Amino acid sequence: MSHANISIFIPHAGCPYDCIYCNQRIISGMVKTPTAEDVRAELAAAVTKLKSPANTEIAFFGGSFTCLPEEYMTGLLEVAADFVKRFGLKGIRLSTRPDAITPGILDTLSAYGVTAIELGAQSMNDSVLKANRRGHTAADVVTAVKLIRENFAGELGLQIMTGMYGSTFDKDMETARSVAALSPDTVRIYPTVVIKGTELEKVWADGAGFDGGWRGGVGLDEMVSEVADMISLFEDENIRIIRVGLHASETLEATMTGGYYHPSFGELAENELFYRAIKQKLDTPGDYTVYVHPKNLSKAIGQKRKNIVNFARLGYNITVRPDMTLLRRREIRAEQA
Repeated sequence: MSHANISIFIPHAGCPYDCIYCNQRIISGMVKTPTAEDVRAELAAAVTKLKSPANTEIAFFGGSFTCLPEEYMTGLLEVAADFVKRFGLKGIRLSTRPDAITPGILDTLSAYGVTAIELGAQSMNDSVLKANRRGHTAADVVTAVKLIRENFAGELGLQIMTGMYGSTFDKDMETARSVAALSPDTVRIYPTVVIKGTELEKVWADGAGFDGGWRGGVGLDEMVSEVADMISLFEDENIRIIRVGLHASETLEATMTGGYYHPSFGELAENELFYRAIKQKLDTPGDYTVYVHPKNLSKAIGQKRKNIVNFARLGYNITVRPDMTLLRRREIRAEQA
């Protein structure tokens, strides 16, 4: 049974800095910061629809949870812990900043049954962090990871962004390698999206970017390829990838002005990885039948048959067929006619 979240968004709450790309109220589709009673009502409605409570976490996202005023933070945790106990939920997941972790905070989180902490590292390059006004350093990420490993028994996740202002492909990949070296249990990969009302929108409008990249040379396809490289890296290190790209919402799509957004960004990256896997199985140009697990058919074909079209341009006429004997993780069999 797959993992599920009951997501509670706390837009921008607790954040001591205004990162130049951030407008959490738009990203989350929320305007009002929820009270403990709001959370109780939301959870009461959500638990009645659960198929597998034992695999479901209550997840506080959107702000920096451990930067919240202590009384408010513990009030939310009390409500969540009550629902975990009464309905047999897996636990509580939250996201926060790397510089908002202390042994005392970790003791509090453990006392309320928090099962997973995700740190918004975003980049492991100090110049990129400074350019985006993150307010912390790469060393803060390393310190936070060490504290969590020493003082917390639950899961550790790291969140990173690609295509940030001031970054490059090499800096992004170095961030991915540095994150992998920290051995988190999970990662999330968020390509940068430019949103109205942010400082980044002004930078975008002025035509600035990394290596001339935003407005000249690094488009969506290139970013998909970069993220595919990262996925391969994390998979090789047995680090679970739990999200690629921002969650699609009407509010987000109506207020974004640029960057690297697609409602199915993760699927695009999977398409690219299947393209690479298939290409390795091909010999001379010609007609091929390629076999994949049935659940991977659409990924192998690509959105709007992109992979089929791209192979045709290289002289490969590809037909994709299902084969239940193949593994779901991109196992490929190719036969040339």
